[in-house]
Amino acid sequence: MISFVLSLVALVLGYLLYGRFVERVFAPDGRVTPAVAKADGLDYIVLPNWKIFMIQFLNIAGTGPIFGAIMGAKFGPVAYLWIVFGCIFAGATHDYLSGMLSMRHGGAGLPELIGHYLGKTTKSVMLVFTVLLLVMVGTVFVYSPAEILHSIGGETMMWVIIIFAYYIIATMLPIDKIIGKVYPLFAFSLLFMAGALMVWLFLHWPTVPELWTNLYNMGAATEPDKWTDQIFPCLFITVACGAISGFHATQSPLMARCMASERMGRPIFYGAMITEGIVALIWATVSAWFFYGNPAPGYELIEAATNGFHTSAPAVVNLVCNDWLGVVGAVLAMLGVVAAPITSGDTAFRSGRLIVAEWLKMDQRPIPKRLYICVPMFACSIAMLVWQIENPDGFNTIWQYFGWSNQALSVFTLWTLTVYLVRQKKPFWITLIPALFMTTVCSTFLFVSKQAFHLPACVGYGLGLACLVVAVVWFTVWYKRTIKS
Repeated sequence: MISFVLSLVALVLGYLLYGRFVERVFAPDGRVTPAVAKADGLDYIVLPNWKIFMIQFLNIAGTGPIFGAIMGAKFGPVAYLWIVFGCIFAGATHDYLSGMLSMRHGGAGLPELIGHYLGKTTKSVMLVFTVLLLVMVGTVFVYSPAEILHSIGGETMMWVIIIFAYYIIATMLPIDKIIGKVYPLFAFSLLFMAGALMVWLFLHWPTVPELWTNLYNMGAATEPDKWTDQIFPCLFITVACGAISGFHATQSPLMARCMASERMGRPIFYGAMITEGIVALIWATVSAWFFYGNPAPGYELIEAATNGFHTSAPAVVNLVCNDWLGVVGAVLAMLGVVAAPITSGDTAFRSGRLIVAEWLKMDQRPIPKRLYICVPMFACSIAMLVWQIENPDGFNTIWQYFGWSNQALSVFTLWTLTVYLVRQKKPFWITLIPALFMTTVCSTFLFVSKQAFHLPACVGYGLGLACLVVAVVWFTVWYKRTIKS
């Protein structure tokens, strides 16, 4: 528990100290924001700051900081290091700068920003890549909450249809009609769950592995036959939303279009990511106790979370919330766990609509023009959903590709931010270092993963290192040319 407390303090200090430093690097000012300059009553609407924070937190969270942390905890307390350092120096910096850069570019979506700084060819590739990722997010976040709701009552397919119908409505309506009114309540439920679990941890002070005695792959050490994932790069793909996630950069522009002041960027963008890191830290600690703390009988269910967590992790959450938080607490907690993926799913489709509309220069105020974009997106998602349901391992397959795509998107976002900082003659190392690290993680995972090339470890790591060298050389050459010009 001492490692947990130190990690918690580090996240708070990261927001207060490093977050302030990153804010000074960007230098927000009093200029008119897109929410005011481009107000349209649909997507560009000024909302209260507390609502924007709650919506941003809920949008970026999903089930990532819960399910990802459960999976990541199997590696042992080394997951704490990734959550803390990844969140402060990579994830929160990534979210803040991408949101603020969107504001400076009139609320532009991520592909537009990438195209502006990395070129038109990269923009075209990332446009397709980003929309596909967002459709995958929406599809994944239909089935997982439907399974949780099925455990309460009703057939899974019934909940799938209801959730999908909600997605269609929420994607089409103005942002203040549903998202602005209901999301803060759902965000409160998710925060309540995290807060209640943290109180439980402090009251009971369970025995969990500490960093200084267990800084190794505990999953591989205790179950070598079942657990074959290596810390690098698997941990950094498994725990995504609690450390860094490219999906967040697609969501930040939604809130950049609703802010009345640039100076609220740090508490909203940086603060929401730190909050998500705290949620991930709490669930990693809870899971570590179950994995390695010799808990009471009945909790062996969480062991299933290491294999096919799309079905077992919701059951784990249900078990924990009911046993630890009582009936009322469990209802609120489950509401948060169900709402988080649903709200991430509908805003994923909304982001997809806006990105395509931005690319086609299509006014979104007329309803038919919204339908022109939404209908093909929903058709693709339904096809993906049908395939997922008919294949026993369908969810796992889509989730794994989503996980890698998510982190790959963060790589392009970090490089975009690095180019921006170089051109502005600002300390670009704050995004360059995370960009190089995540480039190595994603390339190495692609080479060694069973779902991709599945090369021998020595070959895969060598190729990952080669990608790092190429990235360093490319940046060095580009930087020298930029300085000269």
